[in-house]
Amino acid sequence: MRATTTATAGLGLAAVLVGGLPAQASAQRPAAPTRAAGLAAYEQQELNWGPCPTGQKELNEAGARCAKVTVPLDYADPGGRTIEIAVSRIKATAPAEKRRGVLLTNPGGPGGTGLAYTLALRPALKDVAGRYDLIGFDPRFLGESTPIACDPAPKPPPPAPTTSPRADFEASVRTARQDARRCHEHGDNRALLPHASSRNVARDMDVIRAALGRRKLSYYGVSYGADLGATYTQMFPRRADRFVIDSVTDPAATQYEQFRRSGAPAERALDEWAAWTARNHTTYRLGRTAAQVRARVERMLTQAERRPVTLAGQRMTAPLLRMILKQPLTQGENDARTASLVRDLVAAYQGELTEPGPELAAMLKMLNSPEVADSMLGGTIFMCGDGGWPAGGWPASTETYWKNSVRSRATEPVFGPFVNGITAPCSFFEQPPREPAVTVDNDVPVLMLQAKRDHTRFEDALAMHRALRGSRLVATDIRAHGVYGRDIDGLTRVPCADRAVNAYLGGGALPERDMECPAPARTSHTD
Repeated sequence: MRATTTATAGLGLAAVLVGGLPAQASAQRPAAPTRAAGLAAYEQQELNWGPCPTGQKELNEAGARCAKVTVPLDYADPGGRTIEIAVSRIKATAPAEKRRGVLLTNPGGPGGTGLAYTLALRPALKDVAGRYDLIGFDPRFLGESTPIACDPAPKPPPPAPTTSPRADFEASVRTARQDARRCHEHGDNRALLPHASSRNVARDMDVIRAALGRRKLSYYGVSYGADLGATYTQMFPRRADRFVIDSVTDPAATQYEQFRRSGAPAERALDEWAAWTARNHTTYRLGRTAAQVRARVERMLTQAERRPVTLAGQRMTAPLLRMILKQPLTQGENDARTASLVRDLVAAYQGELTEPGPELAAMLKMLNSPEVADSMLGGTIFMCGDGGWPAGGWPASTETYWKNSVRSRATEPVFGPFVNGITAPCSFFEQPPREPAVTVDNDVPVLMLQAKRDHTRFEDALAMHRALRGSRLVATDIRAHGVYGRDIDGLTRVPCADRAVNAYLGGGALPERDMECPAPARTSHTD
C-alpha cells in the first residue's frame, strides 16, 4: 500500500515512469476552451474507457478499465496547453441504492504512481469496496500520465579511497546541481516543471471528479497522499464527501522542516530496534544490550565517514548507510530484517563478510539497478514545485543544510546528518514555485489516522487535526507509517482502525469523538 522501497521511501519518493495508454484508452480531448468558458470543457469531457496499459496486468485481470482525462497544464490559462492524467476504474458492484459514488486514492510520495492502488486497497475495504467506483490515478507527470523525464545521470567519477563528512556533503551538492540541470535540459521540461505542484494535482483530482459526472468525491490517501487529501479539502471543501487521511504532517511546516523533525523519532526507533536486537543476540551477534547494538551502528558509520567499503560495485558511504537504515525502522515489524541487514553491513566493515544475506543482496541489487538514479525524480519535481507545505519549502543556501547537519550530530548522531542534508535539488531549480504554501483551515468532516510512534511526529498530526476542525482522529501506539489496511503489506493489522474507516466510508457518521485503538501484538515472524 505504501511506497516503502528503501532507496525511495526514505525520502518519500517514487520512480518516474515513462509510458502511455493505448490509443483506445485515451480521453477524448475537449476543444481548447476560451477564458470565458474556463474549465467547463474539461469538466464535461467524455472519457473513452478501454483496457488498461499492458503493464497493468492485475488491473486488467480484475476487469478494470482505464482512460485519460485531459486537464490544463496551467489552470490560470485553461485555453492553453493541455496534459493527460491516466485513471483506472473498477465499477461498484453493490445494488444501486447502496452505492456511494467514487472513491479516489493516492499511495503517497510525493512521486508515487497510483493507477493500480485502489486494486491493492480493495481487500482492506472488504464489502465497502462494492459501494464505490474505485478510481486510481497517476498524478500529473508520473507513470502513465503525461510524463516528465530527465536526461540520464552520468556515470560518477571513480571515488577516492578516503572521504569525510564535508566531502560527502559536497558530493551531495554536486549531485543536486547535476540533477537540476539534467531535468531542466531535457525536452521541454522548462515549460512543464513550474506546473508540478500539489495544488495542481488537487485541481486535477477535481477535474477527474467532474469528468466522472460526480458532484462530490470520496478519498483515501496515506503519507503524502494524506496531505494531498487535506489540500483538496481546503481548495474544494464543498466537493469533499468521505475523506480519510492516514499519516499526515504539520500543515504549518515546510517539507524540509518535516524531514528535520523526523530525526528524533528515527533515533528513538533505532533504540527500540537495538533493544529488540539485543534480546536476540544469539541470532544476530550485534550486542547483548541496546547500548552495545547502537554503538556497533555508530562505529560503522564513523568508519564509513572515513573509508567506505565497496560491495558489489556499490560504495557504501555514510549518507547511503543512513538512508538505508532509516526506512525499515519506520515499521516495527521490520526489526528482524533490519537486524539481518545491519549484521551483514557490520561484518563487511570488519572485513568478515563472506556472502551477503538475502536482505543485503536485495539491497545491493536495487542500488546497482540502472533505474535507481532516476528513482527520486518523481518526488523531486513536486518538492521543488510546491511553494511550501505539503511538499516544498527548501533553503536556498547549501550552507544551511551543512550547518544544520553538523548541529544535529549532538542529539541525532545516526540520522541527523541525513534528514538535515540535501534531499532534493530545489536550491538549483531555475524558477521559484508559482504559488505559496497551502494553508489548511476548514471544518470539512475528515477521518484521520495516525500511529503515535511514526517518524512523522504525532505532534504534527495533532497540528493537522486542529487545522481540520471537522476531523476525528483515530490513533494507535505503534511504530508505523500508515495505519489502515496494514495486513495488505504483510504488516500487523489494527482491527479497530480498519473497522472505523470501513464504517465511515460505508456510509456511517464520523466517530463522535477522537479514539485510540489498542496496539496489536506483533506478528510471529518478527520475534
